[in-house]
Amino acid sequence: MRILVNSEARFREIAESLPEVVYEIDCRGRLTFCNNAAFDFFGTSQEEFEKGINVFDYLIPEDKERARIKMGKVLRGEISGGTEYTMLKKDGTRIWVMLHARPIIKNHHPVGIRGFIVDISGLKENEEKLRHLSYHDTLTGLYNRSYFEKRMHELYGTSGRAMFILFDVDGLKIVNDTLGHCTGDKTLIATAEIIDRNFRNQGLVARIGGDEFAVLLTDGDWALAKDQIKKVVEAVEQYNSSLPGVYLPLSLSVGIAWNDGGPINPWNLFKEADNNMYRQKLFHNQSTRSALVQTLLKALEARDFITEGHADRLAQFVSGLGRSLNLPGHKVTELCLLAHFHDIGKVGIPDRILFKKGKFTPQEYAEMQRHCEIGYRIAQSSHDLAPIADWILKHHEWWNGQGYPLGLKGEEIPLECRILAIADAYDAMTNDRPYRKALSPEEAIQELQRGAGSQFDPELVESFEINFQTQGAVGGRLELQYQQLLYHGVSNYFGLYTWGDYSGGQEALFGGKSAKVVVLSLSMKYNQG
Repeated sequence: MRILVNSEARFREIAESLPEVVYEIDCRGRLTFCNNAAFDFFGTSQEEFEKGINVFDYLIPEDKERARIKMGKVLRGEISGGTEYTMLKKDGTRIWVMLHARPIIKNHHPVGIRGFIVDISGLKENEEKLRHLSYHDTLTGLYNRSYFEKRMHELYGTSGRAMFILFDVDGLKIVNDTLGHCTGDKTLIATAEIIDRNFRNQGLVARIGGDEFAVLLTDGDWALAKDQIKKVVEAVEQYNSSLPGVYLPLSLSVGIAWNDGGPINPWNLFKEADNNMYRQKLFHNQSTRSALVQTLLKALEARDFITEGHADRLAQFVSGLGRSLNLPGHKVTELCLLAHFHDIGKVGIPDRILFKKGKFTPQEYAEMQRHCEIGYRIAQSSHDLAPIADWILKHHEWWNGQGYPLGLKGEEIPLECRILAIADAYDAMTNDRPYRKALSPEEAIQELQRGAGSQFDPELVESFEINFQTQGAVGGRLELQYQQLLYHGVSNYFGLYTWGDYSGGQEALFGGKSAKVVVLSLSMKYNQG
């Protein structure tokens, strides 16, 4: 008897030391023993325990029958181990538990069940979060490609109707490359909200790629779906018109495919919709890129980099030097284009760096240097700026190889970049800056001479100095009379110009039709002194 008492005491001592609920129930589910942890777990008391507690009263209704069946199998010795249930505390709180159970055998007969209960609510919550993450896009909150393809597998071979609608964000790459992925992410979030708002009550909406969204409709009203697509287009227009100031317009390409009954092959429908979408994207591509580049130009202008005559003065300087070097007319024209757009990449540089009056930190200087690469990517995206993209990339290289971003030196640097470097430095020195007053033209020439052989091509500096001596302030008195100003022409419509030796009117392709466009006519008046 003493051994039995000691054994029971030891069992109770062990049970009370455990944080989990330790229990015993009879064959009807009535609690016959529990440790103190059970009172906190169920939100009950010793008095209520003594009155009698049935564990089935703490299970949610949908789990009770399953628990009775499991209990019978445990009592018969058919199963043991743990089973997941959802239990209710006295205050109504639901918790996930793992209930472990083994039969209590006396005189070779089962008289109850003994086991312990572990709260697994935290594990189930994490499991649900992981399940949600596995099927949802973290940026937009929409379903992701994995879930979309899971639904496609479920549809395969079934009978009925299905429609696939694919949307693609036009020009997202140039947005990411120039203004950064934060701006690109905002564009994607806005797109997701527009599509989801118009289709969430009709079908499955998912982000299936970096810039691609898909809608899957089954047994829907096709006419209504097409009306919703129109509403998406209208919502995009409203979104674009609501943005303040200079903004990057949102543009979507769309492709549709559907069947009207019979076995569904979702992969074929998806491919058809994808092909239709890309056909529209090819149609949109040039105009979208042109609109984006035009917007970036407006942003550059808004940040005072194409104001106060800087670009026009540079065009005068580079054209004057180009003519003195006997460059062909089309090269002079491209030099003028470079003068206007060499700093377009600065739209991607934060204002805190761009307008800083003090000295840059090493990190800020490295960030500022990125404007060459950003400008290069912007120019590559525009048919009309593509010819000068390489020059935009290399316009900060130094003659001695100490420039950026590639560290080119000498004649490895394109001639056009070497010309622009001298003209840009001269204009910067002869105009007021927040941190200093302008130098005189003579003083600026002396500074260029000091930089010859290090920053500047020495032979070009000499040519620039000769121009200064023969023509006055090197283009300061040189007037370029544009029959149509190149900059305004490019910023108002991209895709307008062909490239050639312009000296008056040229045939150019506009909207698929031949049109007479006067691009640029240089009439130079050299006013001495």
